[in-house]
Amino acid sequence: MQYTISDGFPYYIQLVETDYLEIFNSNERFLVYENISEQQSTFRYEPGKWSLKQIIGHITDHERIMTYRALRFSKKDDTLLPGYDQDIFMENSRFDEISWEDLVQDFKNVRKATISFMKMLSAEQLKLKGKAWIYELTVEEFLKATIGHELHHFEIIKNKYLL
Repeated sequence: MQYTISDGFPYYIQLVETDYLEIFNSNERFLVYENISEQQSTFRYEPGKWSLKQIIGHITDHERIMTYRALRFSKKDDTLLPGYDQDIFMENSRFDEISWEDLVQDFKNVRKATISFMKMLSAEQLKLKGKAWIYELTVEEFLKATIGHELHHFEIIKNKYLL
């Protein structure tokens, strides 16, 4: 079944066509981000769309949230976790005030922490399930959805921002 962006996590999971650990560990996308200038980072491809700074900030926030969820579920915490409103997060961010270099470095720091967390998980923990908003997923599926989310935005960056 082909999912669309409106399907949420299942859409992001289907974007992960190879080993998700390999994708998390790849520097390919960071090399692209590092070659974006401060001037380019404020570009919006049309009015009302997020700047590149906002997109990177959003990806970073999302990875923090998803890793937190995976952490809770990997410890057999079956508390239903709420969703989050990305628009409220964006309205209350200051990404456009922060240098591009600092935003990319923050994302790298979060990624390093995510990879460290993943290394601590056992095969059994990866199979544990938890529910966030309307989605019940395994820890591994939450991680796949996390990297799939970045892949989704990376395609938008390539196709709409880096013409």
